[in-house]
Amino acid sequence: MFKLHRLSDQPVLAPIPEHPWEQAAVFNCAVTLHGGKIHMFYRASDRDFAVLNCPQPEEEVKFTSSFGHAVSEEGINFIREDQPIYAGQGEQEAWGVEDPRLSKIDDTFYMVYTAFGGKSWDNHKIALASSKDLRTWQRHGVLLDEPNKDGGLLEEKVDGKYLLFHRRVPHIWTALSSDLKNWHDHKILMETIPGGWESFKIGIAGPPVRIRQGYLLIYHAVDDSRTYRLGAALLDGEDPTKVVRRLPEPILEPELEWEREGYVPNVVFSCGQVIKDDFLYVYYGAADKVIGAAGIELNKIVF
Repeated sequence: MFKLHRLSDQPVLAPIPEHPWEQAAVFNCAVTLHGGKIHMFYRASDRDFAVLNCPQPEEEVKFTSSFGHAVSEEGINFIREDQPIYAGQGEQEAWGVEDPRLSKIDDTFYMVYTAFGGKSWDNHKIALASSKDLRTWQRHGVLLDEPNKDGGLLEEKVDGKYLLFHRRVPHIWTALSSDLKNWHDHKILMETIPGGWESFKIGIAGPPVRIRQGYLLIYHAVDDSRTYRLGAALLDGEDPTKVVRRLPEPILEPELEWEREGYVPNVVFSCGQVIKDDFLYVYYGAADKVIGAAGIELNKIVF
């Protein structure tokens, strides 16, 4: 058993009122290590989420999500760019792009994200983009033509195939592909557990990372009162479609004021973690408004 500890009692990133595209919220971020620095791709919103109270998305209270880019030398202090690095295009991304997850496979960075069309609350699909340098991105379109979220690619191939994690409500699923276009062998990896902190739905945080015991999967879990917490599971090092152990208690939960109060209260929600100098940095959206940081030494991760 282990717990993450917070690396700051204040958010590491917050909205900037002078930037219209990120004036309302910055949260749910992907991270990767490149050139010895931590690169963060975070979701930003131009408006609050009052529309979430509507039965269906309404244009007059529409929010638009895009991705910002920030870089840190040591994991806490980030230098961010003034303009978004990635924004929605086309009908399926009419309300923007959400919740990115980054994976580096061979010499290519892959970003799986949620494309939200806004025709209904179920009009969200996972899409893919790739880059060699984290600057110029090539769009590959929708990965699964169905309502889906929480997609991410394992950073290693399995028997020569790409392994995709995704979420068909309420469980975490996996699928395989040889070409990143045609996906097969869909199966449930982990299910919700009735009656507790992971009873309503679950989804991956960042793509699993290899540790000495196998693959560490951090995931978010939602209970029946809609509180979001982070949990951890160990996947088999030879077959990451198998769960070896799942911790019975959360490793992080909303406790600080800015995690409990915001646009969506009582939320810690991660889309990414990175290992640097034998330390695991985990970044999380808090109450759908700001970004926090937590972490743990690798040698203290125990299942």
